[in-house]
Amino acid sequence: MKKRLYPAVLERGPRGALGAWFPDFPGCVAGGRSQEEAIEKAEGALARAVDGMAEQGRPLPAPTPIAQIALPKGADVVAYFIVGVDPPDPSERVNVYLPKSLITRIDKRATELGMSRSSFFGFAATIALDWNPGFPHAGAADPRSKVHKTGAVRAQRRPGKRRP
Repeated sequence: MKKRLYPAVLERGPRGALGAWFPDFPGCVAGGRSQEEAIEKAEGALARAVDGMAEQGRPLPAPTPIAQIALPKGADVVAYFIVGVDPPDPSERVNVYLPKSLITRIDKRATELGMSRSSFFGFAATIALDWNPGFPHAGAADPRSKVHKTGAVRAQRRPGKRRP
């Protein structure tokens, strides 16, 4: 599937915090103490949301044009930004024969990690394929969806309001 560009809204919250949300992904939000931190966390949140939809077999929504974003009443919008995302590769079913005791251990560990059995197998296979005997591997898996920074943040100009 081709890369999609999704708009996000960067808002100022209480005590100087910044929050980012995606109109096309309700519940996909992130926050940070700085603009950079909020945007970086939003990129990760979008990648995880896209992964979740792909795992559930749900199609991705069409991106909403920035001009059509419905803002909540009283929103203190700082800027809009765009995050590009490459959806994950489609999955294919495979049959694997393993000892039942190993499957039991895999299911237990997958549950501890909040993963399905299939996701765990993909995670383990990725680590094994990337493994280099001379170097330790990081413990956490990156999302399968890839996000791309697509440009500078564009601030929304509001007449009559100035910040010191």
